[in-house]
Amino acid sequence: QVQLVESGGGLVQPGGSLRLSCAASGFTFSNYAMSWYRQAPGKERELVASITSTAVSTNYADSVKGRFTISRDNAKNTVYLQMNSLKPEDTAVYYCNGRREVGIRINNHWGQGTQVTVSS
Repeated sequence: QVQLVESGGGLVQPGGSLRLSCAASGFTFSNYAMSWYRQAPGKERELVASITSTAVSTNYADSVKGRFTISRDNAKNTVYLQMNSLKPEDTAVYYCNGRREVGIRINNHWGQGTQVTVSS
């Protein structure tokens, strides 16, 4: 059974930090590109950061560049999102995503999300 379980969300003051984790099971984690998305109330889900299967390359939304860092540990089947200098506009539900394309077949897995609230 495929599972992506996020943790580490919570309430933090502006300027603070949080580290999100996403533990994967039920598929070959090291074959998948991993991403973090977020969705704020009334807004569409947006890509925050992504990392290739071997961690050679990362990509960030302009709004989080220089503040967020995505990383992964293939030995632990876990992807992380270190979030620093948090702003109220970072408030959202954060979702973990795993994606693999093999020819025309796309495998796409989602976690249940974890709430991040940035407020004083």
